[in-house]
Amino acid sequence: MTYKSEESVQHLEYNSQREHLIIPEYGRHVQKLIDEVTKIEDRDRRNKGAKYIISVLGTLNPHLRDVPDFQHKLWDQLFIMSDFKIDVDSPYPIPTKEVITLRPDRLPYPQNFPKYRFYGNNIKYMIDVACKWEDSELKNALIIVIANHMKKSYLSWNKETVTDEVIFEHLYELSNGQLNLLKTDEELSTSQNLMKVNKKQSNKTQFFSKNNQNQGQRNNSNNNKNFKPKNNQNQNQKNNNRKNNNN
Repeated sequence: MTYKSEESVQHLEYNSQREHLIIPEYGRHVQKLIDEVTKIEDRDRRNKGAKYIISVLGTLNPHLRDVPDFQHKLWDQLFIMSDFKIDVDSPYPIPTKEVITLRPDRLPYPQNFPKYRFYGNNIKYMIDVACKWEDSELKNALIIVIANHMKKSYLSWNKETVTDEVIFEHLYELSNGQLNLLKTDEELSTSQNLMKVNKKQSNKTQFFSKNNQNQGQRNNSNNNKNFKPKNNQNQNQKNNNRKNNNN
């Protein structure tokens, strides 16, 4: 059948004018095949057509074609691509449109807006755990560790000195009054000792980096000493041979 130039333009199909593809990865031809099988009135022929479509979908994914669970997925995709209009006998439970379009429940993301953000959320978790413990020496030791860590976090944010009373007040407030060190004679680590930890680590890293550089320079110098060019060796051998001949 031949078309004139004007008629051929009228028979062109654009994607914007075509029907929407429910599962685009299978292509438009598979979608048209499912639409044609859905229109078949004879149920036996319609079941045969559905099995043929399942085999076609399996050939598009040959590495998963023989997996039982994958067959279930193919039958579900068949019903989805037919907009749940195809009436065939499926070996698996037929899905419904309400179940497929059902949206999951919204996740309750935690909204934490702490008053003292420089302490972080881990400090609050540690305080909550300490509040659940029974009174003992181990609990008292944990409270002192938490307070020292709070002081260290405060110093890393403020870069200045801070008194123990301020840390004890924050601890009392964050624990809702359950951890009270305000009336005790406990003393935390000094600001200098807490800040020296990072300096020691940084000095160690600089020390090891310098040693590695020095070791690399020594290896290069040793390699240069042991290396002798082949041309110089050949020249020395020739000179020795000439001296022996003259003698």
